[in-house]
Amino acid sequence: MLPTVTAISSSATHDFSKTVRAAITLRTGTGVEGDAHRGETVRHRSRVARDPSAPNLRQVHLIHSELFTRLAAAGHQVRPGDLGENVTTRGVELLDLPTGTQLLLGADALIEITGLRNPCRQIDAFQPGLLKEVVSRDAAGELIRLAGVMAVVLADGVVRPGDPIEVRLPAEPHHRLIPV
Repeated sequence: MLPTVTAISSSATHDFSKTVRAAITLRTGTGVEGDAHRGETVRHRSRVARDPSAPNLRQVHLIHSELFTRLAAAGHQVRPGDLGENVTTRGVELLDLPTGTQLLLGADALIEITGLRNPCRQIDAFQPGLLKEVVSRDAAGELIRLAGVMAVVLADGVVRPGDPIEVRLPAEPHHRLIPV
């Protein structure tokens, strides 16, 4: 299966979920046009409270649609945009990509993966018990985060459902994703 965009979403307000759209426009260095998290500096409320001048490494949030299947098996009904992601994908193992991986979305939009999303307790307000499904521990006690990845925009472009995704790995050595 070729990597594909399955849905795109945005919200002008800091709501937990985002509205599914027919298209979104990514803007270099700032993020999704019209989205509350767009900006050169942090926009997430907790990060603004810590340091409003910090660079925004969370301009675009991506989740793999395969997660929704896993969550459904655990009794949770989750649809595109519900977890606040801007881009829902299929056929690419987002969580296994190294930091600095570039994704070409459609013909022009180029983003770079900066790290993992670290879901907070708000996810349980959306659906009780959901946090334990997207954050767990492996046999060694290390946290496993499944709630997607974050990225910055390197090149403008319009993204639509059905657009292909081209994965461009960074030069080695590769570094595993950490929360941003």
